[in-house]
Amino acid sequence: MGNQKNRRAVETPLSPRELSAFCAQLAMLVRSGIPAAEAISIMRGDAGGGPGGELLAAIGERLEDRAALGTALAEAVVFPRYFVSMVEIGERSGRLDEVLDALCAYYEREESVSEGIRSAVAYPLVMIVMMALVVGVLVIKVLPVFSEVFVELGGGASSFAGQVMRLGAASGRIAIALTAVVLLLLAAYLLMRAFPEGRAALSRWSAVFPLTRGISARVASGRFASAMAMMLSSGLDSDQSLDMAVRLLDEGPMRRRAERCRELVSGGASFADAVSQAGIFPGVYARMVSVGFSTGSADTVLRKLASRYEEEVDARVARMLSVLEPTLVAILAVVVGIILLSVMLPLMGVMSSIG
Repeated sequence: MGNQKNRRAVETPLSPRELSAFCAQLAMLVRSGIPAAEAISIMRGDAGGGPGGELLAAIGERLEDRAALGTALAEAVVFPRYFVSMVEIGERSGRLDEVLDALCAYYEREESVSEGIRSAVAYPLVMIVMMALVVGVLVIKVLPVFSEVFVELGGGASSFAGQVMRLGAASGRIAIALTAVVLLLLAAYLLMRAFPEGRAALSRWSAVFPLTRGISARVASGRFASAMAMMLSSGLDSDQSLDMAVRLLDEGPMRRRAERCRELVSGGASFADAVSQAGIFPGVYARMVSVGFSTGSADTVLRKLASRYEEEVDARVARMLSVLEPTLVAILAVVVGIILLSVMLPLMGVMSSIG
């Protein structure tokens, strides 16, 4: 088939940023009355060459063969399954532009949350690397020089001064080893994020780890609220929206709560009561959702809840950083101080004895 030869060379799933940009462009063109096949052709012309152009070319060829847009996206492999399902719903209901707008808003929020977490991790990581470099230079370059001077001035390896110097060197090596462990853990984290199974495992761990438990719960609740807002604004009823939202969530505590919520709704409970009983939203937020459903503005309320959860996550991350940053500075100062004292005290002792 034609789409096979033009298919993106590396079938890597698109990022939230790429999905959001794709939805925004396509929604604008479709809303202007341009057919999907022609809209994809226009987007292909703007994209030029490279993997993006090849991907759009593959989709365009399938649309020219009179395939549905959802089918063409599914065969492109790089779009999430629920993304394709939402597009198919939009095509069947005649609300494709609204569905694409909802998807765009959802993935923009996903990208915003991810960017916030990346920014929060970046500064402590830079501090840790700088600490490792400073301590490494002291241990590898500075200490050996002073050790030679210490020996030449008559300091013995078995003396108290020699033991202090060895203590400083050992402290530096321990600090370097701990930094290496942190960097290895970071590399493992990035590797696990690249695979669905890894993301599910990270979600489970972050939900029980004391430092990240509160942040993880709010991120998951915000993601659920954003997903429900997207589904409802696309024209789905609450049952269909809940079913689709469950599929958006990674394996973990929030997915189990969402499945419990779905069971309660299937048993006759209202959506607002179900999310409260399942532990997805606290009582105040559940009442806001109840009012939203009774006034026909549930998608707006859920979108506001998603924004509020995002603000809470930002606030918690900021508080964590306000504690972490001075802690890292204090650790660096203590380690460097121990190393410098381990150098200066023995030398001062030897020089005073010579004097």
